Amino acid sequence: MEPAAQLDAVEHYTIQKLGSDHTGHGLDHIRRVVKMTKRLAKDESIDEFIAIAAAYLHDTIDEKLVMSVKESQNELREFLRKIDFTQEQINQVMDIITKMSFADTLDGQRPELSPEGQVVQDADWLDAIGGIGIVRAIYFGGQHSERIYDPSIAPRQNMSRDDYRNLNNETIINHFYEKLLKIKSMLNTAAAQKVAQHRQQVMLDFLEEFKSEWNSEC
Repeated sequence: MEPAAQLDAVEHYTIQKLGSDHTGHGLDHIRRVVKMTKRLAKDESIDEFIAIAAAYLHDTIDEKLVMSVKESQNELREFLRKIDFTQEQINQVMDIITKMSFADTLDGQRPELSPEGQVVQDADWLDAIGGIGIVRAIYFGGQHSERIYDPSIAPRQNMSRDDYRNLNNETIINHFYEKLLKIKSMLNTAAAQKVAQHRQQVMLDFLEEFKSEWNSEC
């Protein structure tokens, strides 16, 4: 199978898995991550085919979105074999998508990613910040019945992976301080860092306006 046909098949697989998502990880998110991956790849010496495949597939095994991570990973490996990915290519894609989550950076560790993985991680994380990031945070929080804001609940510090996944005392506004505002300093590539500068300011301006309105100051 030719590479273009393989990527078409990968896109179709992702549509099957995430086409009905209502948590902010649907096809609009996936396609933005793919587009940003292509943009960032222009400045990096990477295997763009592997990066694009990983960008399409990165949420198809996400523990937030699937019933069984192990079963989803096994199903994905089998699918990639059927569309003629080599074992090395399968290993490359799986290595990226199992190590690129923000949750993977907690518990005092951050997995080492290939150059392709660094680009895909940056593309994914950029979609979590800025104007789109604000909307996605609100959308995800609403889907999980999070409170919008509670000044008596301080943002969590030094979270473990389990803490991060526990939404019982999470608020949508605290999520900015617990994750989103940290992303800018964690990006891998110079191109992504440049994009993040504007998006970071968009979030800071939003938070300032939100709190002023919350307190009826403006």
